[in-house]
Amino acid sequence: MYVLKTFFAVAIFFCSNLAFALDNSAEWPITDFTNSSVDHNEIMSGGPPKDGIPAIDKPVFTDVAKASEWLKEKEPVISIQLDGVAKAYPISILMWHEIVNDKIGETAVSVTFCPLCNASIVFDRELDGVLYDFGTTGRLRRSDMVMYDRQTESWWQQFTGEAIIGKLNGAKLTQIPSNIVAFESFKKQYPKGQVLSRETGFLRTYGRNPYSGYDDINSSPFLFRGEIDNRLRPMERVLSFRPNNKTLLFDLTSLKDKPVVNAEFENTPFVVLAFEDMNSALDKSEISASRLIPSAAVYSSVLDGKTLNFQIDDGIVTDTETGSVWNIFGIAEEGPLSGKNLQQLDHGVHFAFAWLAFDPEAQIFEH
Repeated sequence: MYVLKTFFAVAIFFCSNLAFALDNSAEWPITDFTNSSVDHNEIMSGGPPKDGIPAIDKPVFTDVAKASEWLKEKEPVISIQLDGVAKAYPISILMWHEIVNDKIGETAVSVTFCPLCNASIVFDRELDGVLYDFGTTGRLRRSDMVMYDRQTESWWQQFTGEAIIGKLNGAKLTQIPSNIVAFESFKKQYPKGQVLSRETGFLRTYGRNPYSGYDDINSSPFLFRGEIDNRLRPMERVLSFRPNNKTLLFDLTSLKDKPVVNAEFENTPFVVLAFEDMNSALDKSEISASRLIPSAAVYSSVLDGKTLNFQIDDGIVTDTETGSVWNIFGIAEEGPLSGKNLQQLDHGVHFAFAWLAFDPEAQIFEH
């Protein structure tokens, strides 16, 4: 009986994949839809067609002084520092493009943002010696963007960085650490940093939020198929920490009341730093007029072989051992440890429904 059930399950899966392939063959002539690791019934159209949300393939950058003419102090940016180069990618631009294919120093990256999951994830786009660039399929799975690479037209789940359909099915991209911070924080830390320009080659109302009110804590995710994990409200922003393939989530609402957390998980001492200092990108129709939310990150609290403990007083974070002052980048700005960096450990800030849909075994931190 078990063998018979397994046979029927495989047959249904194959037939589903074949039907999906026939439906998409005109738009995706080289994609191998029979090579898949997901149920195609979970994939749905988000509205736009293939590349209907155009990726930025030739990004133009400006300095922080010129960017300050149009980018407000509290607006969120994705901050990346690699190979001695610091770059900021305003969410107000990524909102309309979702992917930027770029190179930072010697590292080729794809900077991605899915508004429906509030998922900003940066990937190394070189895999096994091959350089890939990515575009949008116009499809969603569990309300998360499905990307594709232009070299093989395999489909990739943005949230996990895994290829789910096509020649590269099963391959996984390496995630690169990044922060979502207020532009003023980036500008202060990296005064010679580069900022993605509005000169994208496309006409868009940058600075406007087409998803006005979407991150209302009491609302529901858009175009989500599946069960909602009720341990957290679905639109709660969560900070993720994943040592040894086990996930610990921190809800940002709690971090407003307790913005510094010293703890240990999976034998890894860590500190959470949260500063309520940037605009939500998904609140008001004008991003710069949106409410303030925390920028947050998880860092190793071990520095040079010693475990530090952190505290916050009047918005200033210090370690109790030396009294050095630390910022959201995990960098000591003042004191005996000035210039020292903590190792970043988090995997970003996303909506709870998405994390729990892709990682249902995740644990919730109890304050």
